[in-house]
Amino acid sequence: MREIGHFIGGKHVPGKSGRTAEVFQPMTGEVIGRVALASKDELRQAVENASAAQPAWAATNPQRRARVMMRFLDLVARENDALAELLAREHGKTIPDAKGDIQRGIEVVEFACGIPHLLKGEFTEGAGPGIDMYSIRQPLGVVAGITPFNFPAMIPMWKFAPAIACGNAFILKPSERDPGVPMRLAELMVEAGLPAGILNVVNGDKEVVDAILDDPDVRAVGFVGSSPIAQYVYSRATANGKRAHCFGGAKNHMIIMPDADLDQAADALIGAGYGSAGERCMAVSVAVPVGKATADALMDKLIPRVESLKVGPSTDPSADFGPLVTKAHMEKVRSYVDLGVQEGAKLVVDGRNFKMQGYENGFYMGGCLFDDVKPDMRIYKEEIFGPVLSVVRAKNYDEALRLPSDHEYGNGVAIYTRDGDAARDFASKVNVGMVGINVPIPVPLAYYTFGGWKASGFGDLNQHGPDAVRFYTKTKTVTSRWPSGIKEGAEFSIPTMK
Repeated sequence: MREIGHFIGGKHVPGKSGRTAEVFQPMTGEVIGRVALASKDELRQAVENASAAQPAWAATNPQRRARVMMRFLDLVARENDALAELLAREHGKTIPDAKGDIQRGIEVVEFACGIPHLLKGEFTEGAGPGIDMYSIRQPLGVVAGITPFNFPAMIPMWKFAPAIACGNAFILKPSERDPGVPMRLAELMVEAGLPAGILNVVNGDKEVVDAILDDPDVRAVGFVGSSPIAQYVYSRATANGKRAHCFGGAKNHMIIMPDADLDQAADALIGAGYGSAGERCMAVSVAVPVGKATADALMDKLIPRVESLKVGPSTDPSADFGPLVTKAHMEKVRSYVDLGVQEGAKLVVDGRNFKMQGYENGFYMGGCLFDDVKPDMRIYKEEIFGPVLSVVRAKNYDEALRLPSDHEYGNGVAIYTRDGDAARDFASKVNVGMVGINVPIPVPLAYYTFGGWKASGFGDLNQHGPDAVRFYTKTKTVTSRWPSGIKEGAEFSIPTMK
């Protein structure tokens, strides 16, 4: 039984609160570890450690900070197979999916390696008589990230890499469901040359989250999770004077126009809807075929594809997806399928009773496919976060455009079409933060920013890309004039361009 504590001051420390949570192996349903749940005092220890280390790190020039990131990339490449196996063991993803999780995190670290350029300010010579002006970006100090179970490698790296590259110290509170990979990433950062105390990992639940939100020395908080908690974190953090960006749930639609290549669209729906067992905030969970003929033809292609999905243990290289993360979450997803049937949606593929031979105690569920889902049903309104795809039939393009635009969530959306005019119109008008055109999961690359609209995101700045540098720094503007250009006598006017 593995005992997992915290990582503070560059070393592992045991938990002191006396509270723990079980860590499961979703493939088998076995308990494989216990993770400590930190108290407010333990969080404070990490913050004090980070506060002591941060000034020297901020004074380290950006190029040297970037070199730590470069060495970290080499170490992650060395450990890639072991990291993927650890991730799959605690989360349930297949090994290829786990490697994808790691890769998308690596890409943000690669972006952070450009921090010497990204931190360059602006300069104006001769802004006034003998006056020069320039701006500089400086780190905030100690910042924190609260990250979810579904991407235990990617999202921690999305958070800590740009923050640390900018000169901050970082407190990471990962999900207690799969804490192994975040702890290992912290070890690798120290091995790469990061000074002790600049990256601390504090495991825990709501108690430590509230401690982060209330601690006066934590200057900014980033969060990814469900929308109700995202709103809670944002409200409490900002009420305490912190900078915050918090990302929540989603109900991502894919519009299938009559002119779309239906085989391509169906394959895209299968991968985007059922990959990682649907446990992605960017999973496509709603298909919107336009017109009855399109809908009927699409269903003819989807049903056999969903029925033939291969569910298997994370170690099976031929599995399309693995188990869900916990038994409680599996039961929650099944209850949504039960609800959809009660609401009158047509369940055309039912994966509720799937059992994996030899893994009967694992948290497995087969793919489920609903047809004739209506916008007033809860299975349409709420995020299910499992291998469940709902088909909502639209009469025409305008109705298809309204569905994602009017939905409570606004994370991602996609349209499949051969018509460039329709695609351009859709991308311009749809009220959603990230749009794919013949791309089913429109996650921007690391040098663009990632973030949803409406109830999917709280805060003015997004994750990674240029917004990350803005979020983790504050701008200082300097106006300078030297004695040779200063007139004698007091000046009572505000400086102007005159």
